[in-house]
Amino acid sequence: MKNAIPFILLLLAFTLFSCTCNQDQESSKSEEQLLRIPYKSETDQTDREYFVYLPKGYDDEPTKEWPVLLYLHGNGERGNGKDELDYVLIHGPLYEVWIQKRDLPFVIISPQLHMFGQDTIKKYIAKRTKDQIPIRLEKGVSERPKYFPTSKQMNGVTPSKELPPLFQRFPVGWEMVEQDVLNILDSTHVNFRTDKNSVYLSGLSYGGVGTFYIGSRNTEKFAAINPIVGWGAPEHMEPIAKAQLPIWVFAGGNDTSVKSENFYKGLNILKELGHKDIRFTIHEDTGHVNTWRRVYGGQDIYDWFLQHSNNTK
Repeated sequence: MKNAIPFILLLLAFTLFSCTCNQDQESSKSEEQLLRIPYKSETDQTDREYFVYLPKGYDDEPTKEWPVLLYLHGNGERGNGKDELDYVLIHGPLYEVWIQKRDLPFVIISPQLHMFGQDTIKKYIAKRTKDQIPIRLEKGVSERPKYFPTSKQMNGVTPSKELPPLFQRFPVGWEMVEQDVLNILDSTHVNFRTDKNSVYLSGLSYGGVGTFYIGSRNTEKFAAINPIVGWGAPEHMEPIAKAQLPIWVFAGGNDTSVKSENFYKGLNILKELGHKDIRFTIHEDTGHVNTWRRVYGGQDIYDWFLQHSNNTK
């Protein structure tokens, strides 16, 4: 036993040294960056900007190509792409990495959808104020918003047989700026070190619908897509199935804005067409906002993205 004591002490010293080295390596990483990139919209020829987030350590590895996460926000975060661009920080992966300072290994692209008059018909947009935009603290992180309580019981649903017309239900959405989004993605590949085989498309609500739409029309550009609380139309499913584009869809069982029963029709078409990589998760206890807060605030979706590459599809 006496002979074992020096070995144990040596093992403890080595473990302590390893932990210290790991901490030093972590603290020595180059800082994350949030850049505003100018562009001219092909939709209306206006000068606008979008966000590009570069993760911790981006400057340390000059030959590394990073996975890309293209994020499409919801209806409430629209704006002029200038002094209103910060509204896209309220939700989603940019909120996680920039406000909550999570170390996620993606170059994140976040454009802003044009207003297209929605501020004249949606009170929650017309009445928003810039004090709703979260602030990145110099030290530490701000407290996360509290979940909205829902009183609806968890009863499950019967799938809808018929769907309302998609773009009447979600008017003037991301389909209006598809070319802008593609140009922004292409420009990011040119100007930053990105892995073109590991590009992921994710969006919430209006952005979830946009994820189905843009993903279905550009399957070759994405390794996986992730619509959250936004359903897809049946006519968008065949290209996704044909390309075997991995998809993980989320709905809220207590969502009264985008009801979970409307998701089944399109997803069942994917199954009928032989799609082999479909995930559909309903959080029965959450409403519209809480669903995406839980998904983006967790780790599972980011780990799932990184399991997919165009090299392995």
